[in-house]
Amino acid sequence: MPQDYEKKTEVRVRDWSSSEVRNEVNVKARSITVSNSSRTKDDEQPPTRVRDVDQLVPMFSAFPGRNFISDIEAEYARIATRYLRQHAGPCSVLRSGCLFSSNWNINADVRGADVIDGGSSARAPQVERTVSSTQPLAPSVSFGHIGGSSRRGYTLAEKSFEQLRDECLRSGKLFEDPDFPAIDRSVFHTQRFKRHFEWKRPPQLHRDPKLIVNGQKRFDLVQGELGDCWLVAAAADLTLNAALLARVIPEDQGFSKAEKYCGIFHFQFWRHGQWIDVVIDDRLPTINGTLMFMHSAENSEFWSALLEKAYAKVNGSYENLKGGTTSEALEDFTGGLSEFYELGKAPLNLFARMEKSFELGAMMACSIEAVEAQLEFKMPNGLVMGHAYSITDVRTIDVVTPNKSVKVPCVRLRNPWGKSEWRGPFSDGSKEWQFVPESQKRQLELEFREDGEFWMSYPDMLANFSKLEICNLGPETMVSADPDFVKRHTVTWESNVFSGSWTRGVTAGGCRNFLDTFHLNPQYRITMQKTDGPDGLASCIIALMQKDRRKLRMHGLDLLTIGFAIYHLPDPRKVPTPLNKDFFRYNMSVGRSPAFVNSRQVTTRFRLPPGDYCIVPSTFEPNEEADFIVRVYSEIPIEMAEHDNTPAEVISHTPQDIKPPPMTLRQEEEVTALFNKIAGADLEIDTNQLAIILTKSLKTPFPFKGFSPEIVRSMMTMSDVDFSGKLGLDEFTALWGTIKQWKDTFAKYDRKNSGKVEMQHLREAIESAGYLVNHHVLRVIALRYGQPDQTLNFEDFILCIVRLQRMISIFRSKDTYNLKSAIFSFDDWLLNTMYT
Repeated sequence: MPQDYEKKTEVRVRDWSSSEVRNEVNVKARSITVSNSSRTKDDEQPPTRVRDVDQLVPMFSAFPGRNFISDIEAEYARIATRYLRQHAGPCSVLRSGCLFSSNWNINADVRGADVIDGGSSARAPQVERTVSSTQPLAPSVSFGHIGGSSRRGYTLAEKSFEQLRDECLRSGKLFEDPDFPAIDRSVFHTQRFKRHFEWKRPPQLHRDPKLIVNGQKRFDLVQGELGDCWLVAAAADLTLNAALLARVIPEDQGFSKAEKYCGIFHFQFWRHGQWIDVVIDDRLPTINGTLMFMHSAENSEFWSALLEKAYAKVNGSYENLKGGTTSEALEDFTGGLSEFYELGKAPLNLFARMEKSFELGAMMACSIEAVEAQLEFKMPNGLVMGHAYSITDVRTIDVVTPNKSVKVPCVRLRNPWGKSEWRGPFSDGSKEWQFVPESQKRQLELEFREDGEFWMSYPDMLANFSKLEICNLGPETMVSADPDFVKRHTVTWESNVFSGSWTRGVTAGGCRNFLDTFHLNPQYRITMQKTDGPDGLASCIIALMQKDRRKLRMHGLDLLTIGFAIYHLPDPRKVPTPLNKDFFRYNMSVGRSPAFVNSRQVTTRFRLPPGDYCIVPSTFEPNEEADFIVRVYSEIPIEMAEHDNTPAEVISHTPQDIKPPPMTLRQEEEVTALFNKIAGADLEIDTNQLAIILTKSLKTPFPFKGFSPEIVRSMMTMSDVDFSGKLGLDEFTALWGTIKQWKDTFAKYDRKNSGKVEMQHLREAIESAGYLVNHHVLRVIALRYGQPDQTLNFEDFILCIVRLQRMISIFRSKDTYNLKSAIFSFDDWLLNTMYT
């Protein structure tokens, strides 16, 4: 019997990070859904709810005043016992390792697969799509796209930053962004601020403004009045890596005449598989001449305030930046893929994984969970609660004493918010360093300074810190980084990215609980041909990210509850394409996201035997719509493709001429007599006469009043090969037989004799009519022909099949050598499309 998914619990969490929210009595909390069990069956249990927001206390903070809107710890039982004894507390759920399951069922055919850990990411910036293709994002498409501004935030515009700047320089006017205007609505869209904002440019705020003063410093950032400390933290982390920061903040801009200042700036972010360029003007919201949101402690420096504005534009408003995690922004700043670990339940090989991640150029940080009252509390050992410490090195250090020699796993950490340092073993000047060889000290560039950076042993890190975040940098980062950075990290993750959509009735099948519709979800096949370790297994990190939900808050939409499952394919040639309901009925998943979570991303790391697998991403409930991307990071190259019919297969498997079954003698006599009665002297019929004959001759078991003129014209074009606008007897007889066959197919799937077919049966109905399609075509058909109640009526079904058949025929007429490629002249294109 296939296994069930875990029970989920919806917890509502207050945003504690901004004074504006903390001072409100009635806070509208946003919801987060997580798993609270490690069940191993395939059916998800109904959610339960914790309704009293005030009972929940934030327990983990990356930085002072960190926002917890989207932070929930799945393994909250331990923390609840430790702190509240009865309620879950939020923590960052962004990364793999947060949600653990120790008893995964492994199919006998893939014995040895090991689900190491899992997690889920934070709420994401939500924007309009720029990637609508569901094909893999090739480097030429994925990386380096540059564009200007647009009303949708970041959609690539017709004019680039350079073109817009040159126009301003020629006109002598300062740039004003029409797509993100200097008005209160760009700040708050659901509420009004108590005071009116004055939008001022940096030259109005300081006599000598600079974009960057003496290099970016992590501890120079000030959060301001907005609850986006997660963004402030990510920007601070990014300043540790000049190469990555230069990618986000291009160096071709500034406030001097030499830098061509004209009030326009641009920033580059990774968004759902590609780099985009976001153009803004430099008008910033102020009150009484003071910047209200993120800014630098140095009054003359403005890179952080402008970066925040560009990020707000991408997400629709400043208000939409409330609530998130550091790793969410780091992914958008680097294109990386983040994991999250609870150090109290760290996997045994975590240090080895950290070493490997550091070798691959990952950005890492660890933090100490803290309740609201404990933020900024300095412990006796020198560590500060509520702070995230960046990990700047991971090494095994030799300790040589007169009695023995040992190798001690160690990490180097940095406190970005002050100079307070660790006072325990391997701290600055501690006795342990007396036993470290001088050669290794030189290799470590060891210096003892009160600069907030220090070493500590890995066991001490596990004992004193609560959470670990690893932002793995993949090809998306390396393509855009400077040569020196790439040279230092010659080994990188292999990355595969696919973009897809859940569409009601077509590809939104919900989780495995809903067996009747689960197979409708998009499916992605991965092939792992090699191992990457002596255990005969290979590592991969799978992340499912839903797009655009943060910006869609403006339209009343929030994050959906998402997850994924992995199924082993012993022989891909012997399983259905795509996998059907019977496959999921009789086969268990071999891995999955440990929970369905209403967060921007769910992430899980696996070690699997070589073989073929199918990833099925889904929402928890069926018929929930969203766009998403699936990313797979691996240490060895793997192949990834949609497990669905390809366009070439659609063409190849569609018969050249679908012949209806022969008519009975009586049918033939009746149809011929009716045709001769209505046809003119030329023994041909036009569209009006065709409509009359079809209405009189086609009998249906469901209510049907006849075809509309539009569909009759489309039927005419399908059979009128000589473009005469009329049909002879033979052409009509063939058309009549085809339409009757399609009517019988429709009736087969119209199980209520209502004249409607439910959308979930559309693929079966179309394939029964003789046509092979994939979920991309089905999605378009549903959008074009479907009804609001997720059905397709008889007339629209016939129109859909007629046009499908016609377009395939047109394509084949131009694909002379069966290359699955066709070339049309402009005249041919117009002729065929206008007469379809």
